[in-house]
Amino acid sequence: MPRVNRTFVFVLLLASSCAFLLFQLYYYRNYVSKEPGLHLLDPAGHVMSSQVQWQNLKKFLALAQFFRLPLFLADSAALALLSQDALRQRDRAMHEPHCSFLCAGRPITSFALPASQWQLSPGFLLAAEQKGFQLLEVRGRDPRLASLDTLSGEEIPLHFLFRLHGYIIHVVLLYERSGGYLWHGALRLKATADPTFAPFRLLDYGRHAGAYDRPELLLTVVDGLDVRVPRNISRFLVQRQEARFLECRYHDARSFLQLYPDDSSAAAVEFRRKAKVLLRLAAQTLGRLDIPFWISSGTCLGWYRQCGVISYSRDVDIGIFISDFRPQITTAFRDAGMSLKHQFGKVEDSLELSFLGEDVKLDIFFFYRDGDVVWNGGTQAKSGRKFKYVFPSFSLCWAELLEVKVRVPCETLDYVMANYGGTWSVPVKSWDWKSSPSNVIENGVWPVAEWAGLIQVY
Repeated sequence: MPRVNRTFVFVLLLASSCAFLLFQLYYYRNYVSKEPGLHLLDPAGHVMSSQVQWQNLKKFLALAQFFRLPLFLADSAALALLSQDALRQRDRAMHEPHCSFLCAGRPITSFALPASQWQLSPGFLLAAEQKGFQLLEVRGRDPRLASLDTLSGEEIPLHFLFRLHGYIIHVVLLYERSGGYLWHGALRLKATADPTFAPFRLLDYGRHAGAYDRPELLLTVVDGLDVRVPRNISRFLVQRQEARFLECRYHDARSFLQLYPDDSSAAAVEFRRKAKVLLRLAAQTLGRLDIPFWISSGTCLGWYRQCGVISYSRDVDIGIFISDFRPQITTAFRDAGMSLKHQFGKVEDSLELSFLGEDVKLDIFFFYRDGDVVWNGGTQAKSGRKFKYVFPSFSLCWAELLEVKVRVPCETLDYVMANYGGTWSVPVKSWDWKSSPSNVIENGVWPVAEWAGLIQVY
């Protein structure tokens, strides 16, 4: 039997190995790398999709840095991981880049950008496409240009989705509104848009419009990449959960005002000015106490019906859940220059506060949850009679009234109809708070012996 040449066998094995490696490289470049959701191989031959997503983010953020776009991380999953594991993130920042935070197990990473900065970088989109990113731009009407005088706002960019290797980078544009807050629009696809471009149901932003306070940003290192993040991550995440924004119904308000022209007398104009000052003061005062409130009663009706205040109402009404009551409220409003006009009820039952500022009354009604309804109380000072106003349960949304960012019940129509009935769209100048509301019911009488503590008029 002939003896096998060792050199020949070695060369044959080496050539076969090289051929196999070349085949693997050819197959990877021509098939695997072209599939959506590109995967890299680790030294053991395992796929590492997070590395592909990380490479996409690295490329995208480098491009944003080149164009000086101050993107900041707005991804809820990534920020939640950062807020829970900030120390570990800091310790790992300078080590090898693993996509532990930015990828967060999802095919989408969300960033936000002030719209004013976007307008300064017109070449970014073209550069991104040259880098291989596919683009979907979503535009919508500019609500800042809508008013009771004109209903045709021009379209502005609202969302950008960049896709590469099956992963999505979502950029939300934040516009500054007249109330001094940031706003983003809802994501609504045009009929010509590709509905399969991205897993839209997984997006953090776009299901509805949103409103935010301007966050203070911090430049840090996340997964080995320079990234801006909100300094107070927890606060930003809470705001994201409560960000839903309702636009004023300009079209319906315009129709209403054509039937019932607004009062343009000097007294009405002066009331609107004072109401704006009072509303802003209430927002600032309660904001410092971290107490959420919403516009209620006639003030809510005015926003919903006519995008303004009802000049003949002569007061401003707001609601607060009793669970958010703080004993410091009275002192805070006094420190803000307002005087306490009356205090009715108690924390456990039918609490109501009324303050006076610039001859305009601010009524604060405290709401109590009771099963699937909520209610606030009313008290007649001279008789001690108690009243209850019952509403269906509701959630809270942001809105804008008189250039002030305020909350309103998201289910605004249900709220208004509960209080004013089916004829809410017809102005009623003669109103008795004890009998006119559709949802008022008698609720007994305060014991005379307790009047001194429960019925306080100043």
